Amino acid sequence: MPRKFAADVAPALAGVVARVLPGATLLEVEPFATDEGEDEPTLKAAGYGAPLKLRVRDAGGRQRRLVFHTASPDVFGHDRRADRAAEMLLGYDTFGQLPRHVEALDVGAINRDGSGLVSLGEAGEFYLLTSFGEGHVYADELRRIARKASIDEKDIAHTEQLSRYLVELHSEQREDDHRYIRALRDLVGSGEGVAGIVDGYPDDVPAAPRSRLDSIERRCLEWRHRLRARGARLSRTHGDFHPFNVLFDDDSNLTLLDAARGCRGDPADDVTCMAINYVFFAVEAPGAWKGALGSLWHRFWSVYLEESGDQELLDVAAPFLAWRGLVVANPVWYPAVDADARDRVLRLIERTLESERFEPEFAEAVFA
Repeated sequence: MPRKFAADVAPALAGVVARVLPGATLLEVEPFATDEGEDEPTLKAAGYGAPLKLRVRDAGGRQRRLVFHTASPDVFGHDRRADRAAEMLLGYDTFGQLPRHVEALDVGAINRDGSGLVSLGEAGEFYLLTSFGEGHVYADELRRIARKASIDEKDIAHTEQLSRYLVELHSEQREDDHRYIRALRDLVGSGEGVAGIVDGYPDDVPAAPRSRLDSIERRCLEWRHRLRARGARLSRTHGDFHPFNVLFDDDSNLTLLDAARGCRGDPADDVTCMAINYVFFAVEAPGAWKGALGSLWHRFWSVYLEESGDQELLDVAAPFLAWRGLVVANPVWYPAVDADARDRVLRLIERTLESERFEPEFAEAVFA
């Protein structure tokens, strides 16, 4: 952190010191020295932030030192502002739990213009205020189609609209190997990814014994390593593009809810997230596949692949489809799914992970 920043932020730091240590005065602010030494094999070249050392005089006249921490963007899971905020909040919540650990005195944020500090020390849970999305969730349409086992022109139009929305969304590409690898790591290893969803399955789930789930997870990990070099695929994404996050109003206007995971990833994430639901809503009503949900499944894929020109998506889709399939087959998320329906979804996952290239026709075997 440059010395200029230390000088600029000093007035705001003086206010924080006076608030957390009543009667205290800030005397000096300076950056920490970097790790030094020539040809030292243990020389540390990087850290997760650039702290400032504060020298203060407390109300009793004693001098003491404090440290002002910030987090810097990097490729180790701190590329999102939310990641860096989480690091500060976690430190504030946990430092006091360890014997002989330094004390966490406050946590807060720097104003966007850098002019001051906002304390979060007394904050509880955080909140987000949004506008209201008009319309019905797309899941309602899929339920109706599953019940009736038929589709109309509007159903086809909505499926095509969803594909074309993703084509436009994914057209913004930003090649970045590190961000792409982060997205793959989140896919497989995060609490919301494959590992977390598998861990969330209760024991002895019908058609999903632990051995079967563990095998799927291992194959997904193999796919992560196969895809690491495809950073050129990094695109703008929604990150959770499923039928409960998509609204249609009476005029077929589209509204989206709850974008996630930094909105950067592989287009296969969004495509498989929506596509798996044509299978999912059919496995409990297999008669709705042929001529109805199966037709929409194939139409969704064909429109996207034709209009995006992204045939490579079929080469990388496997672990993304596996992840989304594991979600819809998980009884924690969908407790009413029966063993036969779950087995159909898992068979599609297994066929996909075992193949060099995904083909939409794989779904037909699930309903054979």
